[in-house]
Amino acid sequence: MRLYLLALNPTDSVTEGFLPAADRLGLQVTVLTDQPDAHRRSAPGIEVLECDVRDFRAVITRIATHHAPDAVFTNSDHLQTQAALAADYFGLPAKDWKAALRVKDKAQMRRHLAASGLDAVWSAELAAGQDPAVLTALDVPYPCVVKPREGVASEDVVLVDGPEELALRCKEIQDRRPSAALVVEEYLAGDLCSLETLGDGKLRHVLGGFRTRLSPPPYFIEERCTFVSAHPEPVVAQILAQLDALGVGFGICHTEFVVKDGRARIIEVNYRAIGDQADLMLAQLLDIPLFEHVLRTHLGEPLPADLGARTDGVALVDNPCARSAGTLTAAPEAVDLVVDGIELTYRPLRAVGERHELYHTNRDFIGALRALGRNTDQATLDRVAADFLAAQRWEITP
Repeated sequence: MRLYLLALNPTDSVTEGFLPAADRLGLQVTVLTDQPDAHRRSAPGIEVLECDVRDFRAVITRIATHHAPDAVFTNSDHLQTQAALAADYFGLPAKDWKAALRVKDKAQMRRHLAASGLDAVWSAELAAGQDPAVLTALDVPYPCVVKPREGVASEDVVLVDGPEELALRCKEIQDRRPSAALVVEEYLAGDLCSLETLGDGKLRHVLGGFRTRLSPPPYFIEERCTFVSAHPEPVVAQILAQLDALGVGFGICHTEFVVKDGRARIIEVNYRAIGDQADLMLAQLLDIPLFEHVLRTHLGEPLPADLGARTDGVALVDNPCARSAGTLTAAPEAVDLVVDGIELTYRPLRAVGERHELYHTNRDFIGALRALGRNTDQATLDRVAADFLAAQRWEITP
């Protein structure tokens, strides 16, 4: 059976999660990408074909002129609609392309949820190239958040306090992204959380979720994610109802939301695995073939009624971040160890000698620490992780 996997840049989710899972399932894999050299380096031995994967027509043509497909899949935020359209064209199991588009377009997601009667968030769109001065005529609730309409990973997401700053921030983003439409929306206060779900279109499993620690405002860098085996049932019910309204229920999904006074409000829906190594940790923590389950749904196989997930673990992912621009001149190497029963996995995300600007996004991550414990408490996990990070040294030279 042949799996076509659409990708942009290589990610840990693909190279360490989905590609090994495909191999374990005995699938023949063809990666379609606009960055073929990078994927050939990250996944030697995998067939990689160059393709304009942002264009669903190019994807369909590339597949139609190669081997017959049994599944078309992507874990990229940017390619869900294209993969869904291509899979549907070949009569294969797929996400609803309308739902994929609906959640990728943050303005459309707000409109759809408001029309459903489940949640109304004040928001406005600024078209690519449109003068931010038009926003001054609107009754913008401050503080508010500015972000690209189809952005990811906190890229160019910023909190603003007034009209002058709003116009300035919009102009800055437009200078960096002249073709991007922007969304301005009310700031949703509360504890930032996520819900991880896996469905086959008929059955949906809630895998748990995370509580997220953010960087100080005005930016929204997700510095630490702590696993939550079960959010309160009323909170989960609110989020699932909103996902149902959006048409989200096939494959894996990472939904970010805030909770305040028991009310859960979606920030964004990422119709893919959580990423940033948290999905790798989730598979290990639950002790299930998570990536295989995801691929099986795209092959048309139903999910089991019981995934057999373990419930005896605590876990977190902590991402040390660069605080300034410059060259990384000292950093710890990859390591796996066990301390006081806690499994620690540290992986560098930048090579020593690399120079980077300061992005105020997840691109500022310089490492990833996964910490996992079984039959232990959260306090022990937090202490061991904090002690490990405190003993490391990262140096950035301007």
